[in-house]
Amino acid sequence: MTGTIIENLSGRKLSVLVTLLLLCQITCFLIGGLVAPMPANAQIILGTVCKDTLKVKNDTTKWFYNHGKGACDTVVLSDTFHDLSETDIVFSFRMPGVGMLDYSRWQQNLIGVLQVDVSYHSQMEVQPHSTITIDARLAYRNKDSSEYEWKLYTQSVEKRHLDCDIDIKAEGYQYKCNAIPLFELGSLFHDYYLLNIRLPVDTPDMNINIGHVQDMWLTVINQNGGFTKVWLSLKTVFFPCIIGILVWFWRRIHLLQRKPVLLEKMLLGLGIALCFLNMPIEYLTLHFDLPFMLLLGDIRQGVFYATLFSFWLVFAGEHMLIQNTTVQSSLKQYWRHLSAVAMGCISLFIFDMCERGVQLRNPFYSIWVTDIGTNLALTFIILAGISTCIYFLFLCYMVYQVFINISQKRQSLPTMCSVRRLHYEGIIYRFQFLMLATLLCAALTVVGFILGQVAEGQWKWDDNTELEYTSAFFTGVYGMWNIYIFALLVLYAPSHKHWPVPENTSDTQNLSEEIEFSPLPERSTSEISSLTSFIRKTTID
Repeated sequence: MTGTIIENLSGRKLSVLVTLLLLCQITCFLIGGLVAPMPANAQIILGTVCKDTLKVKNDTTKWFYNHGKGACDTVVLSDTFHDLSETDIVFSFRMPGVGMLDYSRWQQNLIGVLQVDVSYHSQMEVQPHSTITIDARLAYRNKDSSEYEWKLYTQSVEKRHLDCDIDIKAEGYQYKCNAIPLFELGSLFHDYYLLNIRLPVDTPDMNINIGHVQDMWLTVINQNGGFTKVWLSLKTVFFPCIIGILVWFWRRIHLLQRKPVLLEKMLLGLGIALCFLNMPIEYLTLHFDLPFMLLLGDIRQGVFYATLFSFWLVFAGEHMLIQNTTVQSSLKQYWRHLSAVAMGCISLFIFDMCERGVQLRNPFYSIWVTDIGTNLALTFIILAGISTCIYFLFLCYMVYQVFINISQKRQSLPTMCSVRRLHYEGIIYRFQFLMLATLLCAALTVVGFILGQVAEGQWKWDDNTELEYTSAFFTGVYGMWNIYIFALLVLYAPSHKHWPVPENTSDTQNLSEEIEFSPLPERSTSEISSLTSFIRKTTID
């Protein structure tokens, strides 16, 4: 029985391999910490209050901006509030702000969050849980067009909740209002964007309880172009490496005179999922407008998470060896574990489709605008965090059972000959190290998943939430996934090394004992490693 490379590789070669992988891991952290900028950038833009003097209000061909040819007439609402009607007021936001460079397609996406400044007036108090109706129009232009040639990107009339409170109810004092999620663009294809906002009063009860809106601030969040370049560089390097090791792994499997076992199939599926995640299709956004990239990115990451979490359950379960020893393992034995993972991933997919799926048609849509939607979104995020924590604890329990199981089997080692005992002791030490590395990888993955869910909604449910991601964590965890799976594909590939034929008679006798160690000939062509054979052997005895 040949076993796997992790069992038959010499200690010196294994040390070199582990050292190289650790150096690659450290390099990934250093690239994020020393080369890449922060993953996201936020810019706060004060809206220009423009006066609409046109007879036909809300003309879709007329855009309001505060500089260049055709700039609007600006007003200050605190001075002219009683002289203007709501239909004469337009809040204008140019993105990026005046004096800033144009957007780059490397920046990938754009999120807009609105902050409303409401001043206190005794006759116009803000009612609790009031609804603000926003008539929003988004336009774009590129560097090769004139400053006043804006083209319509999308428009929508949306309702948002406005929750405000005030410490001192005195004239001129400002309310403290919650941030309002406004729009999310899945691609940043154009150089400049222009947002025009009106507060319509088309019906008697529209926008009557929002008080005196004095100013509006727009916080725009986009991915840093420098971080995108570093991220895509890592993908460009890892993608062919994982494909190459997958081909090599599967070719070694097919050289054997047996069918692939469950763990080998799971490794293949995990490698394919990682290739799907590594595929640097973001390069297409540099030439094409692809607003579905955010949704596609979530789907790719969800597929990888589902496959990785499922693999860890099977990986630990296969080494617990509590299943029937006469029947080859199959996914049916893990249906309870895998159904829980599938349920969580499907729930997150449905939630994502309800948010970003609808935003493909209407970027101003948000599931957070209603109490039911907000509670549902928070429930999904909280349950996802709790589920991943429970999953990690359960995985730790399974790994603990694996260690207990192997410790019990090690009691039979002193009765073996020295060659056999040293062989299995080395295998056990290597396997224990690999399981500890698996737990570390799982812990960092769970932390990254939870922080990702929190960062996803921090601007949407609480404007006071401060969460700073470091690029080193992003690149480090991403590199860890690739390095860990690369190592598994190498170490769990079938080894073609055979035991040498000794010249000494006593050694020949020991070797014959070693070859005849497994009493089940039919298992010798189906086991993935001699470690599993060893434990199954002692279990049967």
